[in-house]
Formats: sequence, structure tokens, C-alpha cells
Amino acid sequence: MEFIPGPAVTRVLCADCGTPIVPNSANLCVACLRNTVDITEGIPKQSSVSFCRNCERFLSPPQAWILARPESQELLALCLKRLKGLNKVRLTEAHFIWTEPHSRRLRVSLTIQKEVLTSTILEQVFEIEYLVHNTQCSDCARLAAKNTWKALVQVRQKVSHKRTFLFLEQLILKHGAQKDTISVKEVRDGLDFFYSQRSHAIKMVEFLNGVVPVRSKNSEQLLSTDTHSNTANYKFTYSVEIAPICKDDLVCIPFKQARTLSNISPLTICTRVGASFQLLDVSTLQSVEISSQIFWRSPFSALAGVTDLVEFTVLDVEPVGTSRGRWVLADAQVALAGAFRSHTGTHTNSEMEMDYETAAESTQIFHTRTHLGAILQPGDTAMGYHLSSSNFNSDDFAKLPADRIPDIILVKKAYPNRRKKGKARNWKLRSIAKEEGEEGETGGGRGVVGRTGGRDQKKVDEDYELFLRDLEEDPELRGAVNLYKAEDVKVKEGRDVGQRRRKGQYGMDVDEVAPDAEETTANGEEEEEEPDFPEVGLDELLEDFDEMTLQDAA
Repeated sequence: MEFIPGPAVTRVLCADCGTPIVPNSANLCVACLRNTVDITEGIPKQSSVSFCRNCERFLSPPQAWILARPESQELLALCLKRLKGLNKVRLTEAHFIWTEPHSRRLRVSLTIQKEVLTSTILEQVFEIEYLVHNTQCSDCARLAAKNTWKALVQVRQKVSHKRTFLFLEQLILKHGAQKDTISVKEVRDGLDFFYSQRSHAIKMVEFLNGVVPVRSKNSEQLLSTDTHSNTANYKFTYSVEIAPICKDDLVCIPFKQARTLSNISPLTICTRVGASFQLLDVSTLQSVEISSQIFWRSPFSALAGVTDLVEFTVLDVEPVGTSRGRWVLADAQVALAGAFRSHTGTHTNSEMEMDYETAAESTQIFHTRTHLGAILQPGDTAMGYHLSSSNFNSDDFAKLPADRIPDIILVKKAYPNRRKKGKARNWKLRSIAKEEGEEGETGGGRGVVGRTGGRDQKKVDEDYELFLRDLEEDPELRGAVNLYKAEDVKVKEGRDVGQRRRKGQYGMDVDEVAPDAEETTANGEEEEEEPDFPEVGLDELLEDFDEMTLQDAA
């Protein structure tokens, strides 16, 4: 192979150190060129960033506050934006240099390039130090001060329980509607949501209109005005009232309104509540959907709620052949629960005798028509309204003909044996965090619902337990909220029957039953659990990550 020499490269000596170099306009080597020309000139070597310790956000000038984890890409971009003169050079590489977290310093290494002479590009690596200044963002300043809110949403429902607000709390969490809320306060008949901007309050009112039947009105209060600049400072209040109709309530529709609603029977039960609520006539399976506009045009209230439900034992069920969706019409024979009990020792032949407070009532077997023909079997337990032994203060109910009022209206199936076992639930719920430092704050493990309003702790626990049971027994209701795995929930032994406990901030209520207090049959054997008890599947549960608070969502 023949070697062909290339053109000779002329070399000269560096003007400073005398090192042979390729000729350039400055006649300097790279080392001398770096000592002579500083391409970082005009770029500050020290800077500062503002950090809010309450919400852990950094200030992105001029007024925005952003969430950024240490040594994240978001924080690096924020640091680079604060540098002046960086647009005059070419940035090729940037990364954080590790520092102690308590040092309140951020160190960033930059690699830049710049053309210093004709066809001469110089590259340089240097370090910039940022001092982290602790300050307070505007949102946290409003939260720390008292009475600095701009808008208030007052949500009320005139009922004797809090189950609606427990469900509403889960809907708010699932859709993230609490992210703009600066604080939440519980009052006697509902909740108050405080906001720093009027638009956030309007957004919450629109959200409530889409999930529950409500009516709203607004008002404003003038705080101050400036006649020179023609500006004024107002506080806005939005009053939202939820319809006093809840799931499983017994409702008597006024006659005139029942005729306009497909001529449905006035005596119905509520089977679903959303933006509108659904009423069902259990004797014909006729249902009607009542929107919030129709309801508030001529409002009415419920005759009875779930606290008035009576436990019945199903003796016989015979479907009549009519069905609509998941409801199947059937004729049922029921008796009051506990009416028939066998007592060994008192009768030699172990005869069945009646054991109830009122002998006349307990000896009676009731015949009724129910919509639960698909799930009820002889021997099951059902909850219903005992109309023949109830008194209602309602003019609409008093106008009903006696032949149109049944003795019993069954509402839902019950599972008393499983409840007595005291088994822990494998799931739990999250709650909106309490306002920090609020006067009268308790450590009961619940969020904003169930703290104040003069309601004793026992009533709070009962409402919460009924809400959890509704979630277990209604897959449609369960699909509207987020359930989380609860691996740490266990049942403790050695406590009184019916005692409940709470696990952590988001733990569930668990019925605890002493081992010697479990009900047994006549032969001394434990009662068997219901095989069709509604279990919550693992595919319906979400992983439980960090606890959610109002500040985390800000």
C-alpha cells in the first residue's frame, strides 16, 4: 500500500506560553484562551429561590407557585429561568450537585458554549449556588389569617343524619373538587367550604348541582370601596340546600304531584339519589325520576328514614312473574324478627312459642308484596317499615285510603349473622383533612364530617356504620366512590358486644364481638353466616398511598 502524504499543517507558538498550536486569530492555546476570555461573564454565580414551608411550593415569578421535588426537572427549570444572561450562550448540560437538605442551598452545575473568535468555540463548566429563602405564599397567608376568605359555599340538608354528607365527601375526593378549598368547617346541618376566589366557589356549586339534587342562591357583602379607582372588595356567599330525601326513605308524594308523575302511587320508597332521585312503588315496580327542578317547584319530605326500619324474618316468597331491571315482584309472608324462638327446658316437647314484647303483634304473619323477589329466600332477614304500628305527622299520608296502605313495606335485605361476627373490612375510605388548629378538633379519625353540631359520638358512629353498610350492599353506590385496601384493620377480642373502634385517620368502624357473646342456636352451635353476604372484591380496591389532605391537593 502506497502512502500519500497530506498537506503540511503549519504550527505556530502560543503568544503566552509558547506551546505549539494551530494558528488562530488570537495566537493563544486553549488554556491561555480560557484564562484570557471568560464566557460566563454576565451570568451571576449566586441567586435565590423562594420556598413556602407550609405547602412546600416554589415561587415561579412573577406570582405562580409550583410543586417541585428536590433535584427534579421542574426545580431545575425553575432555577435556570432565574438566571440572567443565559440566553447569550449555548447551554449544553445542567444538573444538580448534592447538598445537605438542612443547608438551604441548591448547587447547579452548568456546561455552556460560546463563540469567542472566528471559528473558535469555547466550552466551560461552572457552578451556581442558590439560596432558598423561606416565605409564605398568598394562599397559605389567607389560610393562616382569620376571616380572609373571599367566597363561602354553605351546604345544608335538613335531616337527622349525616349519611348524605359522608357520601358527598367521597364524591368530592374522587373528583378532586376540594383542591381549591382553603378550609372546611362543619356546622349543625351541613358543611361550609371557604375559598380565596369567587370562581372556585362557583365551580363547587356547579359540581354539587351535578351530583345531588340541590337549589342554590347567592349573596354578597361589601367590605370596602375606593371611589378614586372605582374598585370594591366583596365577600360572596352561596347557599346550597340538598333535598331532604335520602336512599331507602319512605316517601308520600302529594296527590296532585303524583298524578303528574305518571300517576304513580303516592306511597313509595327512594331507591337512588344522584343529580335526581328515583322513587319506586314496591307493589307495581313503577318508578319515577324526579329532577331537582321538579322537586323544588313543590317540595315534600320523607315520612320515615333508615333509623325507623324494623327487622323482619321472611317465611315464604313467591314471585308473581313481573320484573323490571334488578327488581322482581313477589308476594312474601313475613313476621317480626325474634317472634319465633325455641326454648329448651321450659317446654318438655320443645314447642315453638312466641317471645316478643307485644303478643298480638308477634303472633301475626304479614302478607305483603315486595320488589325483592330476586334476592329474598325463606329464612332470610329483611328490613322494612311497619306501617300498621307507626304514626306519621303528614297530611298527605292521612289522605290515603286505608286499602292502599300496606301493613309492611320491605326495603332491603339484611345480614344480621355476619354483622354479629365482628369481622373487619378489607377496605377503607379517605376523608378531607380537618382544618389545622381548629377549636374543638377531635382525634376520632374522621374528616370534616361528624365533629361538631351537638351530635354525640354514638350517633356519629351509627351514621358512619350505616353508610359503610350501604356501600357494601349496593354495587352501584360503591362504584361512585374510591375504596382503598386496608391491610392493617384487625378485630380485637375481649370487648363488650357492639363496641366499635377506629383504626387511624382513615380506618373503618369495626363491630367487635366478644367470643362468649356470639349468639348460638338451640343446640349451642354458632349461627351460620349468610352465603350471599356482599363482599367487596379486591379488583374494586385501590392501593393506599400517602394520606390525602387539603394542603396536598393545593
